[in-house]
Amino acid sequence: MGANSSSISELPENEYLKKLSGAEPISENDPFWNQLLSFSFTTPTNSADLKLLEEATISICKSLVEKNPRTGNLGSLIKVFLSRTKELKISAECQNHLFIWQAHNALFIICCLLKVFISRMSEEELQLHFTYEEKAPGSYGTECEDLIEELLCCLIQLIVEIPLLDITYSISLEAVTTLIVFLSCQLFHKEILRESIIHKYLMHGRCLPYTSRLVKTLLYNFIRQERRPPPGTHVFQQQTDGGGLLYGIASGVATGLWTVFTLGGVGSKPTPQLEQCSPLANQSLLLLLVLANLTNAPDTPNPYRQAIMSFKNTQDSTAFSSSHPHAFQINFNSLYTALCEQQKSDQATLLLYMLLHQNSNVRTYVLARTDIENLVLPILEILYHVEERNSHHVYMALIILLILTEDDGFNRSIHEVILKNITWYAERVLTEISLGSLLILVVIRTIQYNMTRTRDKYLHTNCLAALANMSAQFRSLHQYAAQRIISLFSLLSKKHNKVLEQATQSLRGSLGSNDSPLPDYAQDLNVIEEVIRMMLEIINSCLTNSLHHNPNLVYALLYKRDLFEQFRTHPSFQDIMQNIDLVISFFSSRLEQAGAELSVERVLEIIKQGAVALPKDRLRKFPELKFKYVEEEQPEEFFIPYVWSLVYNSAVALYWNPHDIQLFTMDSG
Repeated sequence: MGANSSSISELPENEYLKKLSGAEPISENDPFWNQLLSFSFTTPTNSADLKLLEEATISICKSLVEKNPRTGNLGSLIKVFLSRTKELKISAECQNHLFIWQAHNALFIICCLLKVFISRMSEEELQLHFTYEEKAPGSYGTECEDLIEELLCCLIQLIVEIPLLDITYSISLEAVTTLIVFLSCQLFHKEILRESIIHKYLMHGRCLPYTSRLVKTLLYNFIRQERRPPPGTHVFQQQTDGGGLLYGIASGVATGLWTVFTLGGVGSKPTPQLEQCSPLANQSLLLLLVLANLTNAPDTPNPYRQAIMSFKNTQDSTAFSSSHPHAFQINFNSLYTALCEQQKSDQATLLLYMLLHQNSNVRTYVLARTDIENLVLPILEILYHVEERNSHHVYMALIILLILTEDDGFNRSIHEVILKNITWYAERVLTEISLGSLLILVVIRTIQYNMTRTRDKYLHTNCLAALANMSAQFRSLHQYAAQRIISLFSLLSKKHNKVLEQATQSLRGSLGSNDSPLPDYAQDLNVIEEVIRMMLEIINSCLTNSLHHNPNLVYALLYKRDLFEQFRTHPSFQDIMQNIDLVISFFSSRLEQAGAELSVERVLEIIKQGAVALPKDRLRKFPELKFKYVEEEQPEEFFIPYVWSLVYNSAVALYWNPHDIQLFTMDSG
């Protein structure tokens, strides 16, 4: 890593850091700030780098927490930063490296200090630290300007107004990260924060007019996926072959402070994966998700959520509604492409869910795309690799499918898209299959995985709801998809018989003993019968609406006809079994008439002929199967911990001590 641990350990004794955290107030006009801010470094690429830095400087931070009420040095540092940001836009246009460099360094130090302050005190205490300032003995202090609001507003302006160039990439990233740190007070509370000083500043006052521009900029950062510029290109040339967090001395001004951070410093070379990703895109998306999931204020809804719910396509020329004050326009084609490409991450899947669920403009656009497979395939791959994904990611992917299957046009179009060689599907070689059949295969596989592993009723319900929504539009089902539908029913039938047998044995055993409580087999039986009925309704819906389009399903039904015998007279299934029983009887009769030892091809031919001959009025009509996704009554109880777990686990430019986290346990996070 370059500098060894002994050099890092010298930081607490560094004269400039000791002065910053010392007992003497430092005026914002003191030349000290030029010395403090004259260091050159590559912004940390992972939380491991910052963990080392934080551990090395924790004594400095603690000293500043103790001394700042008397010195106001934190406020002075922030005022220095604010004064240097006033000319940032011009500096970027004029390629003024030195000016941007020092402003970035100031913000980096502020961000590091803020993170420690926020993890160790309440918002009210933090607010006091922003208002402390040096007062002459016997003088009466005037009302101090609200530095928190001024800093928050400055960070937002920096994000939305400074052009993204090589020389501004790091300060743009640091501004986004600092806003996340400001909002991280939620991490240190077990309960969802419904009243927060920081939230109030962001939803009211000077920050509010920037809402739509901030959301738009964060979305475009995600869309563009700009890579981090090579080290040294945005400030000063790196002086040696080291690749660490802090390197060398950029000028002769700060000869004492950063000599401990020679090559490599506390950092390490980024992994190839991190080199390929865009930290600005990652942090921007995380900030967007945090903002969108802030709880509504008592007197006003969350403006960032309103902006996400109402933005439109750049090609949409209709006027903005007055009921959507934070609406804006963005290029939907670019957004769609980014969403398709980034679905391997939880946060991109969560963004897609939010947009489909909350923004009708995005949902309409996505459903109208003729290349819907580019979006659906990554979602199916998430579900296929369910063992490797966390449960929240799987839920989001599944709910996205449920939302899509609410649209009949989607359910028709997916059977018209033919795919070649799905390499990630390992159970069987699929050289050619429709997107619709593949979707059925993956959802059924998810149900079977859930039956044997997690046994989550919520997962079952949503999987079956998606299949039910599609069932009336099943077209030309692949023979393997048809087989898996019947195989799933077979699995459920065996499960039903097993639970029924256990219930019977338990009941017999209980007749001779009143000591032990009975297992609740009745509840288990009720759940499995609900699932069996849903599967029968799905099969029935397909037979009733599109039997002539699905000879492979009729073939699979006939091949496993004995499975359905036990349910013909069952009171829970009698009604729904009428059509299935009729289809089985009708086609069995035609096959018997055709003779014995028929080939598969001949059987399918007879089925196709029979499908035309079967009178449609003989099949009983049932209400259409349609399920709509409905969000929980208090979605923030799920989404806020989820979003913050993504921030915590992203490992890009942020580190929090796991022992300090209160919002979620580290196992579930």
